[in-house]
Amino acid sequence: MKKTKIIATIGPASQEKEVLKDLILNGMNIARINLTHASHEFCKDIIQKINHLNAQLNTHVSIMLDTKGPDVIVGKFDGGSAYLNSGDKIRIYTNPILGDSTKFSVSYPEFIHDIKIDNTIQLNDGLIELKVLEKGYDYLLCQVVTGGFIEDHKGVNVIGTKLNIPFLSEEDQKDIQFASEMGVDFLALTNVSSVEDVLQVNDILINLENDHIAIIPKIENERAVDAIDDIIDISDGVMIARGDLGVEIPFERIPGIQKTIIHKCHRIGKVSIVATEMMASMENAVRPTRAEVSDVATAVSDGVDAVMLSGETTVGKYPAETVKIMSKIIETAEEDVNYYELLDQAMRTEKQDTTGSIAYSVVECAGRLKANAIVTPTMSGYTSRKISRFRPSCPIIALSPDEKTVKNLTIYYGIYPEKIKTIKTFDEMMELSKEAATKITQAEYGDRIVITGGYPLKEVKHTNFMKIEDL
Repeated sequence: MKKTKIIATIGPASQEKEVLKDLILNGMNIARINLTHASHEFCKDIIQKINHLNAQLNTHVSIMLDTKGPDVIVGKFDGGSAYLNSGDKIRIYTNPILGDSTKFSVSYPEFIHDIKIDNTIQLNDGLIELKVLEKGYDYLLCQVVTGGFIEDHKGVNVIGTKLNIPFLSEEDQKDIQFASEMGVDFLALTNVSSVEDVLQVNDILINLENDHIAIIPKIENERAVDAIDDIIDISDGVMIARGDLGVEIPFERIPGIQKTIIHKCHRIGKVSIVATEMMASMENAVRPTRAEVSDVATAVSDGVDAVMLSGETTVGKYPAETVKIMSKIIETAEEDVNYYELLDQAMRTEKQDTTGSIAYSVVECAGRLKANAIVTPTMSGYTSRKISRFRPSCPIIALSPDEKTVKNLTIYYGIYPEKIKTIKTFDEMMELSKEAATKITQAEYGDRIVITGGYPLKEVKHTNFMKIEDL
């Protein structure tokens, strides 16, 4: 069983119910929908399909929505794409037009006002580069420095210039309310630059009386990297979105930034996600490159909670196969993880409280005894998350009667949540724990599990027992 989770972005190539089922069966843990490219109707359709499949397959795949955020994107092109030739001149408009190789539009109305002559504009994660030559009343005239194909709705970055776009538009606020109404589990915040950006969203969720949605800022610019400690501290986790980040920051710095952020999240028990181009070649090929295999394995070795697929599952030819191969890479890479080192790193910053001390002992004991699983009956998921931070080598089976807790735990390293009936006695807790371990891990007679939690379940707010059971 893999412990690192897979987030798969849903799009035209994966929206059909049978494809979604294949994604789940091959290892997808979280279905992501990017609101930059998806309507509310599309989201409703996917969420309904995922909920139906969860009931059918007895799974707990959760839902993540990305806000549009202050990103600038290009409009539509004739035929869906255009080729920009190096050395050619091209015009950029703010009024919607159908683009081609000589012109296109952008989504930000004040784009022309904020841009200066000689600014560098990059498109499509930096693959295309333009230089601003002239500012007109309703257009920018640019020269194509580096050409290439550009498609509908690809991102626009202006190097060295901060555009005066509010972090949350009215549309973003409506999207957050929609996410709350639809029972979404995770909200990924696009192009966060500061703690204040995250707090804006937190305030909206408080006003909506929604304490379930977890906030995941996307780290896509240097300002976010500079404020990373504070952003991690007030969030449920962060996503390292390497596409836009690699445009704003020299690409050779990205591996080091990725490793640092993963370790920072691990040290304080927050979720870390690595995204962008993890298996990009599989949009058109049946196998990943060796470099992509190494990229996924490196993130796993560093102890990341989740890795994400974007174009591979939205428009790629082999969405289910990509998830299946990524699962295989993860499982193999996890065999070489230094779990004792990750345990030691987490323990150095652990608070000296009862839950933390027992969680550490549980993980160390499970490792020494080569336990098949750690089982954590829980109401809020606190004990399960604490154990996940210590990165055990065996799966963590989290049993909870609360559906929201179950869905929230799907993103955490090593946790396999399961919804159960309300537990009334300690003996019942032990029996349910053994049954779940047998079902989920295929444990056999004589195998060993470690059970930990707080009892009575609804009354105790901290972990207060650990029990070793032979099946």
